[in-house]
Amino acid sequence: MVFTVRSVENVIEFEPGLDTFDDHLMEMKSAQARVYVMYAGKKDAETIFRDARKLQMTGEGYVWIVTEQALDAVNVPEGTIGLRLINATNELAHIRDSIYILAKALREMNKTEEITEAPQNCEDPAQIWESGKLLFEYIRKQVLLNGATGKVAFDDSGDRIYAEYDIVNVKEVNMKHSVGQYYFNSEYNKMKLRLDESSILWPGRKRDKPVGERIPTHLHVLTIEEKPFVYVRPIKRSANENCKSDEIFCPLLNTTSKNGTDYCCRGYCMDLLRELAGKINVTYNLTLSPDGQFGSYIIKNNSGKREWTGLIGELVNERADMIVAPLTINPERAEFIEFSKPYKYQGITILEKKPSRSSTLVSFLQPFSNTLWILVMVSVHVVALVLYLLDRFSPFGRYKLSNTEGTEEDALNLSSAIWFAWGVLLNSGIGEGTPRSFSARVLGMVWAGFAMIIVASYTANLAAFLVLEKPKTKLTGINDARLRNTMENLTCATVKGSAVDMYFRRQVELSNMYRTMEANNYDTAEDAIRDVKDGKLMAFIWDSSRLDFEAAQDCELVTAGELFGRSGYGIGLQKGSPWADAVTLAILDFHEGGFMEKLDNKWILQGNVQNCEFYEKTPNTLGLKNMAGVFILVAAGIVGGIGLIIIEMVYKKHQIRKQKKLELARHAVDKWRGAIEKRKALRSTMYAQRRFKTNGISEPAVPLSLSVEALPKLFQ
Repeated sequence: MVFTVRSVENVIEFEPGLDTFDDHLMEMKSAQARVYVMYAGKKDAETIFRDARKLQMTGEGYVWIVTEQALDAVNVPEGTIGLRLINATNELAHIRDSIYILAKALREMNKTEEITEAPQNCEDPAQIWESGKLLFEYIRKQVLLNGATGKVAFDDSGDRIYAEYDIVNVKEVNMKHSVGQYYFNSEYNKMKLRLDESSILWPGRKRDKPVGERIPTHLHVLTIEEKPFVYVRPIKRSANENCKSDEIFCPLLNTTSKNGTDYCCRGYCMDLLRELAGKINVTYNLTLSPDGQFGSYIIKNNSGKREWTGLIGELVNERADMIVAPLTINPERAEFIEFSKPYKYQGITILEKKPSRSSTLVSFLQPFSNTLWILVMVSVHVVALVLYLLDRFSPFGRYKLSNTEGTEEDALNLSSAIWFAWGVLLNSGIGEGTPRSFSARVLGMVWAGFAMIIVASYTANLAAFLVLEKPKTKLTGINDARLRNTMENLTCATVKGSAVDMYFRRQVELSNMYRTMEANNYDTAEDAIRDVKDGKLMAFIWDSSRLDFEAAQDCELVTAGELFGRSGYGIGLQKGSPWADAVTLAILDFHEGGFMEKLDNKWILQGNVQNCEFYEKTPNTLGLKNMAGVFILVAAGIVGGIGLIIIEMVYKKHQIRKQKKLELARHAVDKWRGAIEKRKALRSTMYAQRRFKTNGISEPAVPLSLSVEALPKLFQ
C-alpha cells in the first residue's frame, strides 16, 4: 500500500452541484491529515479542484486519491492518484460473464424450483413474477472464477465484489499512467495490490512519497520537576528576572502564575530538548506540570470511565505535542501514547538511610562485654586483698620486719594493695606500697602479665571499633523478607500514579507488599526523599537514576540491592505523531555520537562519589560523642574525690571535737585526781600533827609542807 491508514481524521459530506467548496476545503486544510480521498462526479470534481488550487492545496505535501469519475475532470491536478475499472469499456467481456452467471443460476434453479411464466407486461404493477425474486437470489450466489473480466462474485446487496482496478497516476495534464493494479490473485484466493511506487509522480512533481499529514514545526512540550533531569527555579516578573543561559523558561501549565512568579528549568532533559530541537529543526514552548504528576489511569467521578491524568492525560487529550522528562516506558502508557527509543536505560531500586553507628556515653566500654568488665573489676580487688594477706602473714613481709627494722609506716596495708593492683592494671608508676614478701611479688608479676594482656586486647579492640567500615544496608533488595512480610515494622513507599506504582500493581507476587505500601505513597519524590533523610521513611522505591544521584549527593543515603523492573526513559508523543520516527532517529544518533554519555557525566555522575568513598575508607576521628563517657568518668572521679575529702574533713573535725572532749575529760579527771591527792595529803598531815601532840612532841621549827613529796622527810 502507498499509505498505512492509522485513522480517518474527518469525513466531510457535501451537496452536489455547489458553485464553491471553499468552506469544506478550509475545514480540510485546518486538519492535520494531508491525504484526501474524494468520491465525486466529474462536474463537482472540477469545481473542487479549482477551489483547491486556489487555496494551494494541490501542491507539495498533499495527496489526492479520487474515484474514476473524478479522474475524468479536465483540471485534475498533477500527482493525483485514481482508480479505473479494468475492462470498463469492454462490453463483450461483461456480456460474456453475465451470460455465464445467468445460465448457471437458471440451471441450478431449474433443478430445485418450479419456474413460473414471466409476465408479458413489465409496466403492470399487478403482475408479479414470483420466480424473479428466486432468480435474483440464485444469481447473487453464483461465482465465476475465471471470467473474461476476472473473478465474478456478489455481496449480499447484489453488488459485484473482486472488481479489478488500475491504479492511475496523473503525471501531466490529461496524461494518466498506470502505476499498479488491484486484482484478484487466484493462488492466494484474495485481492492483492501491485504498485510501482518509484514510478509515481506526487504533487509538486516530487518523487518522494509525502508524509501524508501536516507536521507542525512549533511544538508544545511538557516537563516535570525531577532532579537531576529537571531543576526548577522560580523567578519574579516584577523584579525583571530572566532565565540564565543554561535555563529554559517554563511557566506552569494552564495556570496563572501567583504573585507574578514564573519558573526556569535546567538539567539533563533541558539539554536534551535543546539538542533535539536543533536536530529535527523545530521550535517549542515549554510548560511545567503544576501538580507534579506523571499521570495515572483512574476512574473518573465513579462513572466507570477511565482516563489518564497528569502529563500523560495532556498528551492523550492532544493538549500537548511532546513530553521531555524522565518518563518511564511501560505497557500501560505505550497503549495510549507513542514513545521514542529510550534515551536512558534504568531500573527500580530502593533508597534508605545508612545505619548510623550510635555513640553512647559508654562507647569506650564497647571493646569488652559487660561480663568481662565485671570480672576485671572483681579481679583487681581480689588480687589486692590476696596481696595484702600474703604480705601480712609472710615471715618476710613488712609487718614481720617492722619490729626489727622500724618500717611499720611502710607496711603494705589494704589501701596500698588496692592502689598497687590498679596501678599495675592502668600502667601507672608505682612509687611506694609494693609487696615485700616473695610470695606476694610472684602474684604481683602474674597480675602484671594479666594486666598487659587485658590492656593490649582492649587497645586493639577499641581501634577496631573506631575504624569506620562501609555501613551495610538494612535491606538486601526487593526480595528482602522484611519488605515482603507485612507484619514487620518497616515503612516503604513510592510515588502515586507513577510508573513504579503501576509496576507494583501489575506484579502478582508483589501484591501483598503493594497493599501495605499503598497507604504510605507520596505525591512527589522530593517529599519521600526528604522523609528518608529525616528518618520518617525507611525505604523509598523509585527510579534508579534518581536514587543513584541522591546517594551520590548525600553520603548518609545508600541504595539497597540490585535493580529490578528494568526499563528506560523515553520521550512521549501523541499516538501516531509524525515526529515519532524523527525523534527516535535523533536519540539513536545521540547515543552513537556520545552526547547521552556527556549528559550522564554532567548531570548524574557529577555528585560527591569520591568524597563518599574517601569518607567510608577513612578511620573514624575520635570525638566527644565517642569519649564523652571517659570525660564523665573523670568528672565522676573528681566529684567522688571532692565528696570523699569533704567526708574526710567532716570526719576529721568530728575526730578533733571528740579528741578535745577526751582531753577536757582527761584534764578534768587529772584535776579531780589532783584535788583528791591534795585532800589525802592534807589529811595525812593533820593526822601526823595530832600524833605529835598526843605523844608530847613539840612542833617542828620549820613549817610542815602539805606536799606529798615532803612527807618522807618527816619520818627520816
